[in-house]
Amino acid sequence: MSALLTRARFWLGVAAVLLIASMLLPPGVGYARQYAFAQALQFVIFAVAGPALLVLATPWRARPALLPGTGRSRRPAARATIWLAAFIALVIIWRLPEAVNALARHPALAAVEMITLLAAGIGIWAELAGPRPAPARLPRPARAALAAAAMWTIWVLAYLTGMSGASWFAAYHHGAPGGLGAAADQQIAAAILWAVPALCFLPVLYVTVIGWLGSGTGSAADQRPAAAVSTPAGWPRPPRGWRSPDLR
Repeated sequence: MSALLTRARFWLGVAAVLLIASMLLPPGVGYARQYAFAQALQFVIFAVAGPALLVLATPWRARPALLPGTGRSRRPAARATIWLAAFIALVIIWRLPEAVNALARHPALAAVEMITLLAAGIGIWAELAGPRPAPARLPRPARAALAAAAMWTIWVLAYLTGMSGASWFAAYHHGAPGGLGAAADQQIAAAILWAVPALCFLPVLYVTVIGWLGSGTGSAADQRPAAAVSTPAGWPRPPRGWRSPDLR
């Protein structure tokens, strides 16, 4: 089992490196300068998919040393709030029309986009993917809220992009006959901004919420053995193997 987990982490790390590199090298970087949907794919790989794969690829024993915020902080909620605020701010900044147009005109900015979004994304996924020491671990409801807030931030931007009646990104030219039109390009970009965060965050939400609900089923009194249940004085002792009701 240990060898299987090590192999899985290795391939997750390879996938993360290949995905990130594909958005910085030709032909990926060229497509990101020509089409808004390719730039949207570049964005979600830097902000969501790449950080998720890198955190999952990191061996658990090495995470406290390699990942941000994995020490024995006794204020996990404050730490997670800082990471979420940084993530939301950077996501909004890099999806502003001015920023997207600048990325199309100056491809060297993609390296800055990658560094900033990867840092914030790794901070978010370090909170979600654990494990952590008990004092530093976010409770399950807080992890679910963190994943939902990060996902909905990108979904709101996707909604604004898809519902806009005008083209947001003037740097992308769609004049070639038979080529992809500006409206279609923007709609595909919105679909990518919706789909990739859903694929990454919804499983975390599902597992976290199901685990939280499952941990609350069954009280300690229901799990006590029959011998531990007290019988009022003067009552006959129940037959061995039976459970008497809790009369408290």
